[in-house]
Formats: sequence, C-alpha cells, structure tokens
Amino acid sequence: MSFDVAAEAYDGFMGRYSRLLSGQLADLASVQPGQRVLDVGCGTGALTSELVARLGSTWVAAVDPSEPFVAATRTRNPGVDVRRAPAERLPFPDDAFDAALAQLVVHFMTDPVAGITEMGRVTRRDGVVAACVWDHGGSKGPLRLFWDTARELDPNVDDESRRPGTRAGHLAELFEAAGLRDVEEATLAVRLEHATFEAWWEPFTRGVGPAGAYMASLDQDRRTELRDRCRRRVTVEPFVTTAVAWATRALA
Repeated sequence: MSFDVAAEAYDGFMGRYSRLLSGQLADLASVQPGQRVLDVGCGTGALTSELVARLGSTWVAAVDPSEPFVAATRTRNPGVDVRRAPAERLPFPDDAFDAALAQLVVHFMTDPVAGITEMGRVTRRDGVVAACVWDHGGSKGPLRLFWDTARELDPNVDDESRRPGTRAGHLAELFEAAGLRDVEEATLAVRLEHATFEAWWEPFTRGVGPAGAYMASLDQDRRTELRDRCRRRVTVEPFVTTAVAWATRALA
C-alpha cells in the first residue's frame, strides 16, 4: 500500500469524497475564528483548505508522512505550517493547538492509540480532538462496490473492513484508550454522483491506498475480470455513491 503517489492521483480517487467530509468534521470539532488548529494526516489538503477558509492560513498547521502530499498541501495553502511527520510523532510542543483533527487517517496509523494520544498532547486542556473514518466495517464506505466485487474473486482480500476505527464504536474506543475525555460519537454522510462507470473506475488504476495496491497485485486477466464484474453491478449512468463515516470528538 502506498500514498507516495502524485497528489492528483489521490484527488481523483479519495479526494473526491474527502472534500465533502471536511466541512462536517470541522463543524463537529466546533472550529471557529480565533482558534489554532492542526490537521493530522492532511493528505492533499482537503481539510486543510476548509480550515484555512474558516480561520486564515496563519492559524492552521498540518502534517502528513507522504512527501508528495506535503508538497501539494503547501502549494495549495500558502502560509500554512505544513510538515512531514507521522501522527505518532507530531513535531509540535504540548498544548500548541485549540483543536486537532484527523480526517480519514486513523485507520492508516501504525499505532492509532499513540497517534490519537499525540493529538491530545498537542491540544490544550479542554481543546477538541476529532477524527472520522469510513464505515468499511459496516459496508457503507465509498469503496464498497469495489471491495464487494473483489471479495467474489478473493474472499481473503484485505478490504479495509478490519482496520482500526472502521466498525461501529471502535473509533470511540480508541479515543478512550488514548485518555481523552467526554468522548462523543457521530456519523457523517456524503453523496457523490459519477457521470459514467469509467469515471468511477479509472481512479482505482492510479495505485492509491489499499485498493490501488490490490489492483497492482493482479495480473491483467484478473484485473479485467474485476473491472467487468464491477461494470455489471452498475446498471444506470450517471450513478450515485452514498457513504458513511464514523466520527468521534473528545476533549483533551
């Protein structure tokens, strides 16, 4: 699995969904002018841009372990303090922020409890820590058509359903294990229309994340079979993908 891909590849794949989540996560965290906020696992900057629109660039910081994503977020959000770092080792002092947010990243952290603990460390007392993760475990994530079809070919495929935070209640459990207070759960939902099957399918060929890695592992015949089976599931065009994300907020 890799996120060391061009920013545009991620934008076309998951960015098309994550942009629709950003405002909802910022609302959940009660982000408001005058706050200093950190975007953990910023990717190509969807949430970062939302925070800049609300707070101004000098009040926003962001981190991500992928160098291409860090470069893209810097370019797209001049004035934001963007650094390359994993969530488990945030390069900021204690109590540096009023809030720390992580959008669609907890399930990719090497150690989710450590990463969320770090988010709490850099957030001031009574500041907000918030995160969201797709409902891959409950089959309501945006990639369910792809993964449902992939399981027909390989029942043992890593379809992201067993990753941290992707099932009901688990993200809150991780927050509690990280020592955060007043943990609250919520669900966020997005709706995205795809003009054609090809517009939906092509981003899966870009090598992004677990789905891209799975595609890359297939020989040409198996890849064609997967595509054809997905195509048969799409009976009308355009078609809409609806997706749910588990979300949690708490106090540091």
